[in-house]
Amino acid sequence: MIEQYRQHAKDTGSPEVQIALLSERINYLTTHLRSHVKDHASRRGLIMMVNKRRRLLDYLNRRDPDRYREIVERLSLRK
Repeated sequence: MIEQYRQHAKDTGSPEVQIALLSERINYLTTHLRSHVKDHASRRGLIMMVNKRRRLLDYLNRRDPDRYREIVERLSLRK
């Protein structure tokens, strides 16, 4: 996942990489919560991850709207 979204060879912390990793974890937790409806601790973690991804996307949109549009399109996120 990191290799697909990194900007250069040693990049592990750019907003694109962080958003991609969070999206992967969000997708996994979403499927987990469909079968484990009463797992409220995981639901809280999911909500926190979604909020963190939203903040990273907002940051990227402010700093570089072109990179924002590219990552949203590549990950098939809304907006």
